Amino acid sequence: MQILGIVAFVVALLFSVMVHEFGHYLTARHYGMKVSEFFLGFGKRLWSTQRGETEFGIKAIPAGGYCRIEGMAPNDEMPAGEEGRAFYKASSGKKLVVLGAGSFLHFVLGYLLLFTLFAGVGTNQVLPVIGEVVSNSAAAAAGIKVGDEVTSINGVEVKSWYKDVEAIRNSQGKELTLGINRDGQQLTITATPRLTDIEGTKRYVLGIVNTIGMKRSGVVQSASYAFTLTKSFVTESAKSLVALPSKVPALWGQTVRGEERDANGLVGVVGVARVSGQAVGDNQLSISERLATFILIVASLNIFVGIFNLLPILPLDGGHMAVAIADEVRAVFARLRGRPRPAAIDVTVLTPVTMVVFVILACLTLLLLVADVINPVTLNL
Repeated sequence: MQILGIVAFVVALLFSVMVHEFGHYLTARHYGMKVSEFFLGFGKRLWSTQRGETEFGIKAIPAGGYCRIEGMAPNDEMPAGEEGRAFYKASSGKKLVVLGAGSFLHFVLGYLLLFTLFAGVGTNQVLPVIGEVVSNSAAAAAGIKVGDEVTSINGVEVKSWYKDVEAIRNSQGKELTLGINRDGQQLTITATPRLTDIEGTKRYVLGIVNTIGMKRSGVVQSASYAFTLTKSFVTESAKSLVALPSKVPALWGQTVRGEERDANGLVGVVGVARVSGQAVGDNQLSISERLATFILIVASLNIFVGIFNLLPILPLDGGHMAVAIADEVRAVFARLRGRPRPAAIDVTVLTPVTMVVFVILACLTLLLLVADVINPVTLNL
């Protein structure tokens, strides 16, 4: 099962890459730019097919993918008569849309996965099913039994025990009418909550302990929950990126000196794949819980990658977006001075900077790879 989880993660990762590049492809084609290649993987071409002017295919190294848009820089050669379709010829607004489309689809994919989690798979929630009745409690006196399902409180249907339990806590000791489903039989039971000291806090309780299990949410609720969790993942991803430089020294110690890996520290693709395999292969979890954990991992990864790609550094999409914004700022200043629009910035001039960033990212990736292999992160499920 662990191998299945790793394979599933690799497939999900490659699918995410394809979705990212498809965002670039669709928007570039929409604006009339020339897209000559759309490949999954790098290295030797394994298979390809021509569709219109674009060659689609698969390459030998499954470490990403790319969408080749012609004319990214002014010195790129374009076919005769198609010079106007070069990327660098487009307006800054169109460039930003094309460059940002990949990250945007990462966010969309992450949101859809979370919506599927809430609406289709379910999440661990406190259920209105009684798992324990405290002896000498109001519930015991009222005849409530283990296995009873509370369907309503004072005529109000129970939809979310997390919220509906407030009717008990806010009862002020007044008698409550409970709708009970007992083995398919609908009963009505009255019970009076008692003021009880629970860990230093006094509250009105019936004396029941609810079960916890997987429960699917409604479509509207799922849409809301998915949006809230997506927003939370975006915030946490941004915080992680800000804190990334400060975590590198600890990663070095965990890799070279064998110090214990921090589950909240830096983890590479291999580490995430291993954690996914561990989650899917954990026999202590139900199938639904394994699937839910896997979906959470893939959704959070998509959102993190979406944020990461927007960093304003070359060769990331965010770096090219920063160049497009700089082009527009220069154009505004030129217009204010009554001068013609300056030529677009040639990104090839920034190649030395791009190479420095590339080397840094490559070194970090290699360090993460070694750490994930010799000192892997363990998921405490």
